[in-house]
Amino acid sequence: MFRSLMMRRQFAPLFFCQFFAAFGDNFLKTALSFVVLARIAGNSSAALITLAGAVYIAPFFFLSGLGGELADRYDKAWMAQRIKLTEIGAAALAVIGFAFHSVLLLFIALFLFGTLATLFGPIKYGILPDHLPNADLPAANALIEGATFIAILLGTILAGIAANGTSNPVHFAWLMLLTAAVSWLSSLLIPSAPEGDPDLAINGNILVSTWSLIKELRADPRLWWGAIVVSWFWLVGALVLALLLPLVHVNLGGTDAVITLLLTLFSVAIAIGSGLAAWLAAGRIVLLPTLFGAVIIGLFSLDLGWMAHDFVPAVMPL
Repeated sequence: MFRSLMMRRQFAPLFFCQFFAAFGDNFLKTALSFVVLARIAGNSSAALITLAGAVYIAPFFFLSGLGGELADRYDKAWMAQRIKLTEIGAAALAVIGFAFHSVLLLFIALFLFGTLATLFGPIKYGILPDHLPNADLPAANALIEGATFIAILLGTILAGIAANGTSNPVHFAWLMLLTAAVSWLSSLLIPSAPEGDPDLAINGNILVSTWSLIKELRADPRLWWGAIVVSWFWLVGALVLALLLPLVHVNLGGTDAVITLLLTLFSVAIAIGSGLAAWLAAGRIVLLPTLFGAVIIGLFSLDLGWMAHDFVPAVMPL
């Protein structure tokens, strides 16, 4: 089934669009973290690295409702093409930030990438039911989920190489422009998806639109449960990616190789888990396995927190 999906125009362009976008996002976020470590020593570096993760995630809290409205109001393929075209400009700003070693510009670019990722999220998942039968949705979601984390891994590794030692990240930053351009070109091949609600009035008040979305979700227990599960998964994933680098560098005194190893294990496990979930679903849309997954994630998170709360800085970064 996975191979047949990758041969379809209804899926493959969206897959590559998301893959290259995730690569660019995490290249910037990780390279920025290494730049902060190189230029700012002590506890301030760990705080700034954590802030970088927060800057990227923040738009998801406030703009998800707006992203959903835009995905319903307009053709999703049309929206994806414009979002990815704008992403090329954000990548160019990041390259300028690397060229001038400007942490401020890099933070602004990271916020723009987070904003565009927020607006693209409802399109990415909302367009799949328009183009694929229900029986193919578990496998399609598994492919996108697994590929996203593999892209995160590749972006993180290359960012570590780019910002390591005496190397200049700007020598690798052109990869962001390249991947943004490929992501945009892929979006041009996504088949048109009719407007879900062409008469929908876009609410300019992002707080009201977000609250309206939450009320609609709560009105349907199935949707609410699904939203909680997805949100929990991405919250845990974002926290792991945001805290792993300062935890290893500052508290454990680990090297970049240790960070890469842990990220590799994390990303490969996500890919394996996504494929396993698609296999368990067997073409059905079932939520029961998510309950067991959430419990296991919670237990391991508590275990990690229990072990890490007494850590003291082993080696302060220079």
